[in-house]
Amino acid sequence: MAKKFISEKIRMKSESRLAAVQATYMIAVTENPVEEVIKDFVDGKVGRFVIAEKSMDKEEMVPVHEMDSAYFAELVKGVHARKEEIEKSLNAYLAKGWTFERMDETMRALLLCAIYEITTTLDVDVKVIIKEYVDLAYAFFTKQEPKMINALLDQIAHDVRPQGEAEAKND
Repeated sequence: MAKKFISEKIRMKSESRLAAVQATYMIAVTENPVEEVIKDFVDGKVGRFVIAEKSMDKEEMVPVHEMDSAYFAELVKGVHARKEEIEKSLNAYLAKGWTFERMDETMRALLLCAIYEITTTLDVDVKVIIKEYVDLAYAFFTKQEPKMINALLDQIAHDVRPQGEAEAKND
């Protein structure tokens, strides 16, 4: 029974990450207040369905699983409290000639959430966080972008998190 609880808890955190990326994107595009967007997601007014490929030429809207609402709200609030700082530090990791502002809005939202979580969620192994966000990247982008996101997040994690930190806390 405990194993099911752990996997359910993990799945709910994954859903929270997806919703946080969507909410961060929505806040950037609509300029709606952070608290209002969080409330809309938690209340199920937005973000409750995703497009799934049924076959090569057909897609359908499917409901997403329940998320950890508290974790979702913490991510979105945290990202927006540190948004400017994260953007500024991210620019140092980008290839010459690239800036955060040049990126697609969805990629920006994903990177903001990922970097926020890498730098603040020290009780979760950084490899798990990176894998979650790379998996999300595959839902939004073709093959090239997720590879770039993986390399970028790996480099940032290597610089900002001492190796073995999360593993020691999980023991």
